[in-house]
Amino acid sequence: MPELPEVETIRRQLAEKIISKKWKDKKITDVRRKGKMIVIDFINGSSLVFHLKLTGQLILNTNPGRFTRQVFNLSDGSVLVFNDQRKFGWWKEVKNADKLKEIQQLGPDALTISRKEFIERILKRKNAKIKPLLLDQKFIAGIGNIYADEILFSAKINPLRVVKTLTDEEIERIFISIGKILRMAVSKRGSSVKDYFDATGAEGKFSAYHKVYQKTGNPCSICQTPIQRVKINQRSSHFCPKCQM
Repeated sequence: MPELPEVETIRRQLAEKIISKKWKDKKITDVRRKGKMIVIDFINGSSLVFHLKLTGQLILNTNPGRFTRQVFNLSDGSVLVFNDQRKFGWWKEVKNADKLKEIQQLGPDALTISRKEFIERILKRKNAKIKPLLLDQKFIAGIGNIYADEILFSAKINPLRVVKTLTDEEIERIFISIGKILRMAVSKRGSSVKDYFDATGAEGKFSAYHKVYQKTGNPCSICQTPIQRVKINQRSSHFCPKCQM
């Protein structure tokens, strides 16, 4: 947290409010997203890059608090506040964001990857378990634990499955579910599970649509079988043992 839908929500809100304003006399020309990172571009080619990690927040025109790490004062008097309770998040002012190591090592974006590229990339990782693979930002950028669980439930794929056991039709279902779940989550401004607030300070609404994430013991919305939780590579995974084969 925050994952692609949360970061994309913040990006869109910031783009609407801060483009053409100035920070340190540098005009803001664009607000982009790279995986789970936000990039604020300036007219001179430099950028501010943010990674919110677990508890980071970027909120416009809020009062600084005990977890505020930086306040960015903009030319019109508005402020952009960077909060981070656990201090794992970071921001950098860089000359060329696209040359940043953390950005260069990202795989294709989960919202824009083509069917052809997704299939080509997944077939090169035949021995990988599907859940950790979806979390691998070098394989595909933007998906975290929440949306990997929801994507695999939508695709009816067990998170423990190895890629080489997947049929062409199952791979197709995963690809379709990535787009479907992420776009739906963006439309609801993301999921407020713990510390996430969008750039206006509001909670996301997609948590109400979660089918399996943190639903351990609850009946599956399709078959009523209790949702199970397992650890895969030290990460919790939630799934329906009957619907996800």
